[in-house]
Amino acid sequence: MADVPFVHLHCHTDYSLLDGACEISQLIAAVTDQGMPAVAMTDHGNLFGAVQFYNTAAGHGILPIIGCEVYVAPQGYQSRSEKYHHLVLLAETQQGYRNLIELVTTGYLEGFYYKPRIDKDLLARHAKGLIALSGCLRGDVSEALAGDRYDEARRLAYTYQDIFGKQNFFLEIQDHGLEADRQVVPGMVRLSQETGIPLVATNDTHYLRKEDARAHEILLCIQTGKTMSDPARLRWPTPDFYLKSRAEMMQVFGELEEALDRTWEIARRCQVRLDRIPEPFPKFDVPEGHTTDTYFEWVARQGFEKRRPRLEALRAAGRLKHELAEYQERLEREIRTIQQMKFSGYFLIVWDFIRFARSEGIPVGPGRGSAAGSLVSYAMGITDIDPLQYELLFERFLNPERISLPDIDIDFCTHRRGEVIRYVTQKYGREQVAQIITFGTLGARAGIKDVGRVLDMSYGEVDRISKLVPNVLNITLDEALRLEPALDEAARKDPRVADVIQVARRLEGMARNASVHAAGVVISPVPLKEIVPLYRTNKDEIVTQFDMQGLEQLGLLKMDFLGLTTLTLIHDALRLIEDHRGQKLALEELPLDDARTFEVFSRGLTSGVFQFESPGMRDLLRRAQPSRLEDLIALNALYRPGPIQGGMTDEFIERKHGRRPVVYDLPELQQILEETYGVIVYQEQVMQIANRLAGYSLGEADILRRAMGKKKPEEMAAQRERFIQGALQRGHPRKKVEKLFDLMEQFAGYGFNKSHSAAYAYLAYITAYLKANFPVEFMAALLTSETGNTAKVVRYINECREMGIRVLPPDVNTSQWNFTPDGEAIRFGLGAIKNLGQSSVEAILTARREVGRFRSLYQFCERVDLSAL
Repeated sequence: MADVPFVHLHCHTDYSLLDGACEISQLIAAVTDQGMPAVAMTDHGNLFGAVQFYNTAAGHGILPIIGCEVYVAPQGYQSRSEKYHHLVLLAETQQGYRNLIELVTTGYLEGFYYKPRIDKDLLARHAKGLIALSGCLRGDVSEALAGDRYDEARRLAYTYQDIFGKQNFFLEIQDHGLEADRQVVPGMVRLSQETGIPLVATNDTHYLRKEDARAHEILLCIQTGKTMSDPARLRWPTPDFYLKSRAEMMQVFGELEEALDRTWEIARRCQVRLDRIPEPFPKFDVPEGHTTDTYFEWVARQGFEKRRPRLEALRAAGRLKHELAEYQERLEREIRTIQQMKFSGYFLIVWDFIRFARSEGIPVGPGRGSAAGSLVSYAMGITDIDPLQYELLFERFLNPERISLPDIDIDFCTHRRGEVIRYVTQKYGREQVAQIITFGTLGARAGIKDVGRVLDMSYGEVDRISKLVPNVLNITLDEALRLEPALDEAARKDPRVADVIQVARRLEGMARNASVHAAGVVISPVPLKEIVPLYRTNKDEIVTQFDMQGLEQLGLLKMDFLGLTTLTLIHDALRLIEDHRGQKLALEELPLDDARTFEVFSRGLTSGVFQFESPGMRDLLRRAQPSRLEDLIALNALYRPGPIQGGMTDEFIERKHGRRPVVYDLPELQQILEETYGVIVYQEQVMQIANRLAGYSLGEADILRRAMGKKKPEEMAAQRERFIQGALQRGHPRKKVEKLFDLMEQFAGYGFNKSHSAAYAYLAYITAYLKANFPVEFMAALLTSETGNTAKVVRYINECREMGIRVLPPDVNTSQWNFTPDGEAIRFGLGAIKNLGQSSVEAILTARREVGRFRSLYQFCERVDLSAL
């Protein structure tokens, strides 16, 4: 019927990696433009894009149908046969969705052999709530018909009907103008008439528009490593694998209109919801007599009491900025807020694995991100930054007026991060903990390189063109053409370059490959495969099929366990200082006003100093002449393109040195902005201004900060009126208030998270302190950290010479694997000698340990296993 909509039930997004060319947001836009009420996602063997697809479609009023084109192995999913058939599965119900998760997970974890395979026995066990379509020409029913094996096709059709039920299996007909289609479709019609199994018409959609066929063919060449000039490349004979309209489908299946109408019947039955899970945190076992809330409160209070002596010592020295009563009040407020938001368990989980790391001597970072703004985090040892001392705001981290999951990311020593992940896995169970998938995409540079190679451009040409793309994170090709005249000129003057860029633009942003997220770990309250499909990488690692954003949208607890080389460097330097000088340093007791340390910063001698090593930052340090930790926090926040281009960085420096006046339009601003010489540097300062001058709660002020970052006109107009009225009620002049709001709005786009900047500036100070006061040990540890990077080893050796530290040549009698202090010099480490592998060094060190020093070359050759060298 003409008034019944047609729905695409067989569609491959770009998560059919390097095969599907329907980027999800573009797919939904195209479906919307055609007035279709629903669409299915049926990627090859996976559910990678399910969450993004569901939310994007639902957000546009389109019914999302979650499906998958699975690989069915006729000889069993654990066989070593390469033969497989396609079958389309659509989730009709929540149970069907869970069964689909089980099937695709089993395909990757147990059935992978070239493809993630399942079999009919698995289908029979997990068929409930699923609708099955017989698939494309690679489906076994179609293959039997194409091979003139009608009886076999009928037997297969009845088998699937038995598995899925009479209402849930459909014979799929497609016509892309192929000779095989003309043979299979009549057979399907006859089969339907004889068996009563209904027909459904689909198009095997791999791209959106007919004119995208060439771009899709190039995508296939990227996948297979071929070029367009290769006659043996994988190609599709017709350009008909696109998102056709109902009218176009009618031209093909006009005599089988009921097969078109049936797509909407099927679509309406598929009512799966991807709801957020109600309880995101796994159960944390607490001691008898405690609830999760009471144990969290006990741990927080006990932790604060351990911090108290240091706070009292600072108060006695006149260096504590707030009274202890304020700490107590803040602690109470944070504890109550965390309990009311039901996040006590989350804090205990983080506290527990950090406690484990510290007990095992695994270096842990002082903090990262907005979590450093929490006094509870500081009390529990999750962070080492006192938030009151640095005017950090809890509401920047957890806003009770805008409830969202907390996000505490933790830095660990690079070499031992895996131990923490193993601990978490053992504690909560292998079934409930996994690392997270991430997807590489066809970006601007990568797209030019891939497309250029496929179009037979020489490596030199492709390299030259790709290097014209500005080195800006996540830059698009359109932005690159606008920002780089040479690229735009090359595209206008050379048709081949224009062709490469045109195709690369069409493929830009599409998923290219799957890998493991460098830091992401998900911890689930239930076995993961009940709610999230799993994937096995080519390195045999089991990860989620949903990426970080997808897991977050489902409400699952995801954390970043980051490896930070600087922590390893500090740990090694402290060990060398203790071994070499007999001094055991406690980082929390280091003076934060050390003159030598600030000389390192002011002179820009910051090679090896965390976050302050780049040439641009060293120049900024020499101009700014930082003299306190607060200056380092500000410079860390200001050394970014926005503040530099907006003039904020220069304004900060000029005001710091008194070359420009520091003026506060309202006296209340002085307390908030004095630390940064009247310049709004931090997001927290915007929040404090709204709180103190316009009566916002800090939670409301955080919402204002977010609104300023998003720059939505309607929202900003409402916030502007709210701010002005609040300030006027407190007696502030309208003109000054309006000017202040405009200033806040201008700087909010550049404002940085002070909590993160403070934590990393503190870490930078520690590295600079060690370099300034223990240069031999620090530089030895620094050289060791770059053992495998010859260029950096050479650079740091030159730095040693400039510092007056001799680097002694390698010596088989005294050198270790690492660089080591040798008096006031550094002995070259054997591990940094090119082409001398670990086994060779171990052979030398083992021989030396067993018998002692080598007295001659002959003795060296006699005692060392030369086969290892």
